[in-house]
Amino acid sequence: MRGDNTLLYIVVAIVILHFLVGIGFLVYKLAGPIKKSEIQTEKKDKL
Repeated sequence: MRGDNTLLYIVVAIVILHFLVGIGFLVYKLAGPIKKSEIQTEKKDKL
């Protein structure tokens, strides 16, 4: 009867991934837009 839990594991994995993607999206939105000056200083730092 081990196969009975397969569907449960799939559903739980999808729910966990959904939460992780949602948290990642919220962090991205709360971080705000990246200014052009920040992008330019990052490029200069790498050189």
